[in-house]
Amino acid sequence: MKKIRLSFFAILLLGAVVSCSSVPEKNPALQRQWMLISFKNFSKEELVKNKAEINLTGTMEKGKIRGGANMGCNSIFFTSEFKSGGKVKISGVGSTLKACQNMELETAFSQKFDEMTNYSIEGHFLTLSDDSGNSMKFVAADWD
Repeated sequence: MKKIRLSFFAILLLGAVVSCSSVPEKNPALQRQWMLISFKNFSKEELVKNKAEINLTGTMEKGKIRGGANMGCNSIFFTSEFKSGGKVKISGVGSTLKACQNMELETAFSQKFDEMTNYSIEGHFLTLSDDSGNSMKFVAADWD
């Protein structure tokens, strides 16, 4: 009888440990690498040449994703929080400080990125926009 009780309590304890473990949240439609294809007056060819992208493949914790971006030179890092109703909050934007020949795209992106307040996902496209009508359009990197 003692062996049965001991086994029962061991199973209960193991179940409690498993249920309390932290399982990272995932949103496969959002947590992808996204290639920038439309932004301000930059041509699609220029964006592709610079390999302009944001990477949202990081782990989501408490609804926030630590992300990264590259616009051709410096590594850019940020925290993003995608909320219901198509709202997004981008904060903590920073970057490495390498001096590069063509910094126009990177400077423009850095100035506007954390002002984006809305998002939408339609198929393989992610669009970020602000309340003034400025937008950035991305295509999923894993989509042909």
